[in-house]
Amino acid sequence: MFMLSMSIMLLISLPVLADQSPNLGKPASSAIIEVWNQDIFIDGRGLPTGQGNVIDGEKLYQQYCLACHGVEGSGGSAEELAGAMHSLTDNPPDKIIGNYWPYATTLFDFVRRSMPIDQPGILNNNQLYAVTAYILYLNGLISRHKAVNAKTLSIIKMPNRLGFINVYRRSEKDD
Repeated sequence: MFMLSMSIMLLISLPVLADQSPNLGKPASSAIIEVWNQDIFIDGRGLPTGQGNVIDGEKLYQQYCLACHGVEGSGGSAEELAGAMHSLTDNPPDKIIGNYWPYATTLFDFVRRSMPIDQPGILNNNQLYAVTAYILYLNGLISRHKAVNAKTLSIIKMPNRLGFINVYRRSEKDD
């Protein structure tokens, strides 16, 4: 009964709460929602067509990422991406792409959705693959002459891929 009462109160108060909004931001357009509503999975499902290489990625990094992430991903006003001085077990740990992130596909998706910070979504698929390739290269995960695409990105084995607990994995007692 309590939950029903609370639900009714919430529904009644919604119009009042909307009128008291601080009016921050603006409603997302259908075009923006379409761009953001694309899921990329750890096995590569959802990755777009295209490809990029380390050399092109370095040029794009210098143009779009260097100001915040520093030379070769060493950090600046934003987090370091490569070149960790400490391991994950040190105090404090360095959580960079190469020693912390579990999947290369997650890196691609994060860059696609949120970078560069002042213009997220400005990079096309080829540019996204190239920047991802460069960051993976900086972390020693691919060679300088490597190109990445939907097929090759999903098979890159990140060093910390087993460092997270999969809360969705079925346990033996669930069977």
